[in-house]
Parts: sequence; C-alpha cells; structure tokens
Amino acid sequence: MGNSKLASWKWSGKTDHYNVRDHKIDKITIHHMAGNATLANCCTSVQARGGSCNYCIDSSGKVGVMVDEKYRSWCSSNRANDMRSVTIEVANDSGEPNWHVSKKAMTALIKLCVDICKRNGIKKLNYTGNTSGNLTMHKWFEATGCPGPYLSGKFGYIAKQVNAKLSGTSSINKHTAKFKSYKVKITYKGGMNVRKGAGVSCALVKGVMAKYGVIYTIVAEKVVDGQTWGKLKSGAGWICLTGFAKKV
Repeated sequence: MGNSKLASWKWSGKTDHYNVRDHKIDKITIHHMAGNATLANCCTSVQARGGSCNYCIDSSGKVGVMVDEKYRSWCSSNRANDMRSVTIEVANDSGEPNWHVSKKAMTALIKLCVDICKRNGIKKLNYTGNTSGNLTMHKWFEATGCPGPYLSGKFGYIAKQVNAKLSGTSSINKHTAKFKSYKVKITYKGGMNVRKGAGVSCALVKGVMAKYGVIYTIVAEKVVDGQTWGKLKSGAGWICLTGFAKKV
C-alpha cells in the first residue's frame, strides 16, 4: 500500500490513536485544521485531542504523513468511515467565519486525492452531499463545523478536478470558444452578491442581488481561486456558483 510520494515530511512523535484497517480503502475524508498550523503543530494538536490523521497539508502546499495509510486514523468520529477512508487535515490561511484555504494547499489537496485514488484503485470520487458517497465530511458524523464553510463548498469542485485527472481528460477549467449557456437556481438563503467581474476582488454591483430560489441563465464561466463564477445573461454581472447555486 505505502504512502503518497507527494509527502515530504513524516511525523516522528508518538501516535497512540490508530488501528490496523479492517476494510479496503475506498473513501477520502477531508478535514480542516481550524487554524494556519504547521505540519508538526497539526499533528501535535490532533494527538492532544485523542486523535490522528493520515495526511496533513500546510498553507504552502507541503504534504506530511502522521499515520501510515495502511492504518485507520482516529479522525472522523466514526470508526466505520475511518476504516475505509484516507483522512486529510488541511490548513486554513484565514479564520472564522469562512476558514479559507490557500490556493497552494488546494492544489496539493487535489494532487494528493488523485494519488490516493490511483494507488488504491478508486476509479472515481463520488460526492453526493451525504455519507452515501466516497468523499465525506467530518460534520456528517459528529456535531462539528469541520471542514469549515470554504472547504465544504469546494467538495463538488474537488471531486470534478480529481475525476478529470483520473480519467485523463483535459482540465475542466479549460473552456472552448463556444460556451453553452445553462440555468442555475440560487441555493444560498441570503442571496448572492453580483460583481462586475469574476472573483471576490471585483467590485460589487450596487443595489443588485441574485435572490434565493430564483433561476438565472449563465452565459460564461471563469474559475478564480478555485471557485467557479458565472456571468448573468441579463448583463448585470457575475455571481459565484461554487456552493451557492445548482444547475437546473
């Protein structure tokens, strides 16, 4: 089985909380550190809480191993899930309420997930939004906020990126000149800000909101910092689609 060659660091401290697996690896569970910890500090913190993880990723994109992949870590508050999952702790480069993750950490996370899948014969990451899929969240098994709002909203994106690489297709971020428009329904109850361009760095369009439950037509897409943005057919501007809208 072995560990990922993407890992350049290994925890040297004592780890009490792990077991020999009783199930083949067929899942991945992504967690957040709830802080911008180093790899060593992440492992120390998890160990102090009576837990462990298989991998950790810091904000620079460096990957570390705490518990060898052949072992079940104590990470998700659910024995059955952890027996089947490779668990990954990812650093946050900002705090509450969003618990953002850096672009380098996200890139490393996707590469690590691809590597885990390839080595363990996982042909596809299936994100279903609940425990029926093989890409799972800690908060589905315990009353916790982990993996935080930012990563929680990225699971669909992560699965698509990983599956594109597993299938050998071109990047899903690459768009052809001809774009086929589609409709989305806003799922965020607070409604969505509309911006003059794609990305949070672009100015807001004053007095305009994409309202909860309303269906809009998207005529162009851009991926900025790992988030997919859609251009409204009305010409009003751009809205963030990742985690806030769904195709209809």
